[in-house]
Amino acid sequence: MTKSELIAELSAAHPHLNARDIELIVQTILSEISSALSRGDRVEIRGFGAFVVKKRDARQGRNPRTGSAVAVGEKTIPFFKAGKELRERVNAHAGKRG
Repeated sequence: MTKSELIAELSAAHPHLNARDIELIVQTILSEISSALSRGDRVEIRGFGAFVVKKRDARQGRNPRTGSAVAVGEKTIPFFKAGKELRERVNAHAGKRG
């Protein structure tokens, strides 16, 4: 689901709200999560999951074309860990797809 699809779904589910207001709400939530992660903060949404920043150490990689060793620098990456309720909902629906 894309951000625009999410906004469309929320607009359909809540017709009393203006689509522009829903778009602003979604954008504000995503922006706040991004800002918190860029500061190194953890964002936890109960029943959904947690967004954290993980540090990846520098390492030696390989250039796939030439096979030569390449130094890959240290970096931080965003990571999402699904909460228990989300995992249970996904697993409950996974068996119904087949």
